Amino acid sequence: MKPNGLLIMGVSGSGKTSVGVALAHHLGWDFLDADDFHSPANIAKMAAGIPLTDTDRLPWLALLHHRLEATLRTGRHPVLACSALKKTYRRRLLDNLNGMQIIYLKGTYPLINSRMSRRDNHFMQPSMLKDQFEVLEEPTDAVVIDIDLPVDEIVSGVLHQCFGDDKLP
Repeated sequence: MKPNGLLIMGVSGSGKTSVGVALAHHLGWDFLDADDFHSPANIAKMAAGIPLTDTDRLPWLALLHHRLEATLRTGRHPVLACSALKKTYRRRLLDNLNGMQIIYLKGTYPLINSRMSRRDNHFMQPSMLKDQFEVLEEPTDAVVIDIDLPVDEIVSGVLHQCFGDDKLP
């Protein structure tokens, strides 16, 4: 069965936004960046290098779930870029949303750390990357994509694995 929405997950700096935007554009779907839904308090914590707690994340995850649900209800298809590092986070995001496919952008710490160190004007501090790798619970129900490829090859791999040769839903 072809998915009716995509959750693009991985640690900060794995390329979720770039891949998500490209996939949404190719598919004609709605792109949602989870970073855009953080509260000012959460952004301030992360900018100060303080990792969010599960309690900090609960309202954010609920808001994202609601947005995914609302998008699907209107007959649209969401592509959500969200770290979704823990299984419980993914469960909250996708609860009762049938047809959503998880895409896990997987990369090594050295590769992602080098990417993050070149990134400007982002609230997520490179110093927090180690914490993200420690918290990460790799999914067993995802399409796993190696991020050591150009974005267009990553997108092509996702399209092939999720939609087959026709590449369209």
